[in-house]
Amino acid sequence: MGDQPFDLIPKQLFFPEEAPFSKEQKSWLSGYFAGLQSKLADNDSAQKVQLKPVHVFYGTQTGNSESVCQDIESSAASFGLQANMRALDEVEAADLLEMERVLIVCSTYGEGEMPDNAELFWEAVRAPDMPRLENTHFSVLALGDTSYDEFCEAGKLIDLRLEQLGAKRIAPRVDCDVDYEDPAAQWIETVLPEISKFGSEAPTAGVPEAGLQGKSGKAATTRSKWNRKTPYSSVVQANRRLSGAGSAKEIVHYEMALGDSGITYEAGDALGVMPINNPDLVTQMIRELNASDDTDIDGRSLAETLTHGLEISTPTKDFLRALSERAGDDELERLVSNGDREQQDDFLWSKDTLDLLRLYPAAKFSAQEFTALMKPLQHRAYSISSSPKAAPDAIHLTIATVMYHSHDRDHRGVCSGFLRDRDQGLDSAGIFVQPNKNYRLPEDSDAPVIMVGPGTGIAPFRAFLQDRAASGAKGKNWLFFGDQHKEHDYIYEEELVGWQKDGVLTKLDTAFSRDQAEKIYVQTRMAENSKELYAWLEEGGYFYVCGDATRMAKDVDQALINLIAKESGKDEENAIAYVNKLKKEKRYLRDVY
Repeated sequence: MGDQPFDLIPKQLFFPEEAPFSKEQKSWLSGYFAGLQSKLADNDSAQKVQLKPVHVFYGTQTGNSESVCQDIESSAASFGLQANMRALDEVEAADLLEMERVLIVCSTYGEGEMPDNAELFWEAVRAPDMPRLENTHFSVLALGDTSYDEFCEAGKLIDLRLEQLGAKRIAPRVDCDVDYEDPAAQWIETVLPEISKFGSEAPTAGVPEAGLQGKSGKAATTRSKWNRKTPYSSVVQANRRLSGAGSAKEIVHYEMALGDSGITYEAGDALGVMPINNPDLVTQMIRELNASDDTDIDGRSLAETLTHGLEISTPTKDFLRALSERAGDDELERLVSNGDREQQDDFLWSKDTLDLLRLYPAAKFSAQEFTALMKPLQHRAYSISSSPKAAPDAIHLTIATVMYHSHDRDHRGVCSGFLRDRDQGLDSAGIFVQPNKNYRLPEDSDAPVIMVGPGTGIAPFRAFLQDRAASGAKGKNWLFFGDQHKEHDYIYEEELVGWQKDGVLTKLDTAFSRDQAEKIYVQTRMAENSKELYAWLEEGGYFYVCGDATRMAKDVDQALINLIAKESGKDEENAIAYVNKLKKEKRYLRDVY
């Protein structure tokens, strides 16, 4: 029944012209019906808001875990629950003591590491003095990639720690591989009705249409219809090389037309690109398997399966194991069985799946056996290098093409090679935006911004500078950029120098490592400018990093700690606490890979 049930009923039904009621009787009846209407409306409203809170937390590096939590948020009301969604680093450990229903979705980053926005949460809950959580009911969904040894390690650690603290697991942890959507949906269907049975927290009140809102009371994010299952076919309207002929790398600038897709994006987001495997590689693979193009693989031809369905370049663990069992090579068998990841990585360096098939011809696979050992073909995510304020009709990408010659053949990266072969304005690629709400410019446009992005790590900072220029932001901007040689690797030089002349780019420090005997890196420039950099942080500055996670990002992190310790006069422990405070305040943000 609606909020005004009697408004739909003609008043003549109650008080017809010929009604034999006295004036006093009509007055009494009017009051009665008004009171009844009020009670019904109050009851209707109560039914809307009597939802138990469920706390939904995500740890993510690229946005996948946040996307799953949005699905939880959308479904919670159907089970009498109000979803309060937050990133893990927004949760104080002490707050957990008051939470009776907790669902956590956490990705694993790198080799078993916590994603950036879960790191501080993990440090808090793993502390020896962390209080017990006897009243908490929980379940964990872990996202990962079986290509890595520490598959879903971050989710596993959180799941185990909550159990150790006395929290009660209401459903087993689910570990998802790269194709996470279906198992994630099944986990949601299981945990929402189950967790609604537990706890006694007061129902959420005063939040109409609760199932459509998060903790802020704002409407849940509207999902784009374009995703990795249904990408938008975008015309590649620009494809030009940025690096010079003498560069050791080929860095290319792409512009992906948005057409009538309705796609929107923000500076800091990533773009997912769905590649197609190189047709020459597919042909060679079919020949090596001694099969034909039209061999049936679960209702699809082998050629179609290898072209659009599977990752055929990177050897999987299952394939290596099967290869070692069939090759009759003792050294290969020892290498695979001893589990030494470093040795295996050294062995696999510069080799793809086709190389291995040719190196061990005694290992025979039918087309069906081979395809069963491969993983589904995945999109690649690239930091967007444009702002919609400067490029509303296209998305720009800055990508280094992976290409090398090894084992008597040319090799190319699955997606970077695919994009490189798209003819400008003539060919297309499947795309979708991956929002990255954890990598945004500060809301205060007067706040200083410090950006560290060597090589293609400059991509989001080109977007940031476009955005700040277009919006007329008054805040200072400082970019640290580096690569090997200034002559060949100074990408976007003209734009950067132009922004510097216009006053958009307040400071520009470059580090070209191979232009002198002693190598110079971006962290070197940070150390040289430690006093001023620290002053910018003290003024409320935001510190951003983008690029290689294995070495650069770790070196930059240590350089930041060192300069804070030096300029503040504090020891390293206090400098680390300073950095953690920056992270907590969302003033130290990373986009690393």
